Amino acid sequence: MARVKRGVNSHAKHKKVLKAARGYYGRRKNTIRIAKQAVEKGMQYAYRDRKNKKRTFRALWIQRLNAAVREHGLTYSRFINALAKSGIEVDRKALSELAIHEPATFAAVVEKAKASLQDVAKAA
Repeated sequence: MARVKRGVNSHAKHKKVLKAARGYYGRRKNTIRIAKQAVEKGMQYAYRDRKNKKRTFRALWIQRLNAAVREHGLTYSRFINALAKSGIEVDRKALSELAIHEPATFAAVVEKAKASLQDVAKAA
């Protein structure tokens, strides 16, 4: 049986890793052993942080909403509760954008939510 030479495959794998390690500092960018470790660790961080990014942005939208709603005399939790009772289904990202770029529209949404809170209070 003929001998299998795997230099082409190894070289291709090494090139792939070294390409991913571009911009790293020191031997992490040009020594395959170290570059491979650095790239693997970088991929782990990237995977983890794609999940964390969603958490971080949601927290940012909630902070923005809380600040915007307090100007209208409500708290964030009461505002979200009022939205649910009034049947308004807008996500936090969209509400945050409204609060920043369309304050008049956001004020109208807050008034609708306040009205639903008052309706519930009258019914009780």
